Amino acid sequence: MTTDMTPVYQENKQPYVERALDLNAMLEKKSYFLLGPRQTGKTFLIGHSLKGVRVYDLLDTSVYLALSQRPERLSEEILSGERLIVIDEIQRLPILLNEVHRLIETRGIRFLLTGSSARKLRRGGVNLLGGRARTKYMHPLTFHELGSNFDLNRVIERGAIPSIYFSDDPQSDLHAYTGSYLQQEIVAEGATRNIPAFSRFLKVAALCNATIVNFTNVANDAQVPRTTIYEYFEILKDTLILHELPPWKRSIKRKPLSSSKYYFFDTGVATTLQGRRHIQKGTSEFGDAFETYIYHELMSYRDYISGEPLTYWRSTSGFEVDFIIDDHTAVEVKAKENVSVQDLKSLRALAEEKKLKRYLCVSLEARTRKLEGITVLPVKDFLKSLWEGEYA
Repeated sequence: MTTDMTPVYQENKQPYVERALDLNAMLEKKSYFLLGPRQTGKTFLIGHSLKGVRVYDLLDTSVYLALSQRPERLSEEILSGERLIVIDEIQRLPILLNEVHRLIETRGIRFLLTGSSARKLRRGGVNLLGGRARTKYMHPLTFHELGSNFDLNRVIERGAIPSIYFSDDPQSDLHAYTGSYLQQEIVAEGATRNIPAFSRFLKVAALCNATIVNFTNVANDAQVPRTTIYEYFEILKDTLILHELPPWKRSIKRKPLSSSKYYFFDTGVATTLQGRRHIQKGTSEFGDAFETYIYHELMSYRDYISGEPLTYWRSTSGFEVDFIIDDHTAVEVKAKENVSVQDLKSLRALAEEKKLKRYLCVSLEARTRKLEGITVLPVKDFLKSLWEGEYA
């Protein structure tokens, strides 16, 4: 499929992209944790949206050392008229949350607390502000945000991390990104000491992207004990690299599976970890990447706007529908330019349950059509309707 819009790129320079998150509106009355993988644009968004706001960057060694030795410095440095403070990479210094908590209570200050990992924040004993801060997740660029810059082939091949999507050398940037992830997220946090084993696991896990994972097979392929594999998957989830998609269990006529599926947060990162450089249309690899990209869009819409649960359905007899939005919309993804009746057998099987409002097939077809009560949609038509709120 080719796009009918000519993307506008600037060599060696990332154009400004309006993001879906409105930080000023979010922070008007409440503090927030803003969590997302590295380079998804948190710092860029803060710099654009919160001009003049005091920012504590905990990746700055001097800032980190000063606040780790005396967390109360935070209170001493904030001026009486300041009502909004940003602390970047808060997971590096969770003890600082005690001081944040106190300042919210005693001085009414609102905080934006950003991080690329939830691992340390989820460990027992960490002060998560007792409901005084909400959580938002930030994702790579979406169809809605890219607008005329959207190019399906580009997003499938290199992903949607802003700096990589607009890069003049995306392959080098993706290799650097996956390498820095191993160094910064895993080594720095002390999540595991066996980096070679984790590196082997990471490639095997990437090859399991968009599937129900057989943990025993992953353990064998990565040459790592099965118990360790469970821990490694938790590391990927905690560092926001991997998402778990739970099963939809409301079907009655056909018994559903209860195992989850797993998706990497970005198509470019997944394919790079798999050791693949180019993805050809018509291959199973392209199909998996296309499905992963649609998952990214659905997750982003859920986290930014709808808040509705996202699941998938698979019966013990082998029928499978890729995504179910809440209890109203089934979405099957087919990377085909000509969808057949056979391609829709799982959607038809699910429709027999009579529990959902609509059944959609997202495809590479050029025009929308109806096929046995199922709407077959070009990918851009689906994404446009999704972000306009039509699937609610």
